Amino acid sequence: MLTLTAAQTVGPFFAPTLLREDCRRNILAGPQTSGERIRIEGIVLDGDNLPVPDALIEIWQANAHGRYNHPADQGPAPLDPSFSGFGRSGTAEDGSYWFETVKPGPVTFDESRLQAPHICVTVFARGLLNHLVTRLYFEDEAANSSDPILLCVPEQRRPTLLARRDMSGDLVRYRFDIILQGTNETAFFTV
Repeated sequence: MLTLTAAQTVGPFFAPTLLREDCRRNILAGPQTSGERIRIEGIVLDGDNLPVPDALIEIWQANAHGRYNHPADQGPAPLDPSFSGFGRSGTAEDGSYWFETVKPGPVTFDESRLQAPHICVTVFARGLLNHLVTRLYFEDEAANSSDPILLCVPEQRRPTLLARRDMSGDLVRYRFDIILQGTNETAFFTV
């Protein structure tokens, strides 16, 4: 007679591997990086609205001129040699994460359209067999109303992709909470 294997969730294993001191990238902008300095802060919440203390958040973004630091981006916008555009943060016990970066510029979509400034966000967490992919848009950007990707998201779900601006302190802050499932679940993309 065969014995069933006990069910297990995936992880947590990010802290000893992908979140070692030499792998974290909370600060993307150096002193020479051009653009408006911003801080992104948020909390990752599960379907019961409880914090996820051991998630990993990665971001990928264009520089302040709207160009990615990647060979596939051959656009006319200048590269910023002091800006890689990649960040990685773990969540704390209260589910919080943060990044200090620059506000990205608009990115070319096709010959006639631009994408609104945005940041690509990937979420890894225990229990997820596949990572989740979403986008962070800035609530104070007029270009959101014509962004070709944001317009593909059902209108009632778009607010889950908008980071709220907070002017407290000396650094512009944007609040972007990520809700993995349930009421007000963040809109995720299949890529």
